[in-house]
Amino acid sequence: MRSNKGIILNQQKYALELIADLGLGEAKSVCTPLEQNQKLTSIEYDESVQTKVDGDNLIADVTMYQRLLGRLLYLTNTRPEIMFVVQPLSQFMDRLKKSHLEVDFRVVRYIRKNPGQGILLSAASKSQLIAFCDSDWASCVMSRKSVTGFCVKIGESLVSCK
Repeated sequence: MRSNKGIILNQQKYALELIADLGLGEAKSVCTPLEQNQKLTSIEYDESVQTKVDGDNLIADVTMYQRLLGRLLYLTNTRPEIMFVVQPLSQFMDRLKKSHLEVDFRVVRYIRKNPGQGILLSAASKSQLIAFCDSDWASCVMSRKSVTGFCVKIGESLVSCK
């Protein structure tokens, strides 16, 4: 979409198709893509520390999860705020728990709240390079690795993020 402020890149049609395909058109939307302080763990990690949660069973057929996750990864092109959730979910492609699938559906319910959200490529002619970086030391419960993210903007326009 074009306006005086610039160009907005969004995938509204794609997001609405995703919501409709999953049958979540009437589902209650959520304000965040992930619950606060929720940690995603693998089956192997749960077994090693003996923290099995009742009802969080292994799911045999992972094809629907893989397809849904692929669609969410594609949506991160214009929805960078879901990257923090979608990237860790991609680590569980082969041994899927019910809780991983529930988080996937929560992300879709988050997208449902505002399916037309996107990235603004500003018409303002600032040539200023701005970069932000943040890290969370040893936040991965399974590997004790840090989680780092960054974004780079030229003027008011986002050009790169991870």
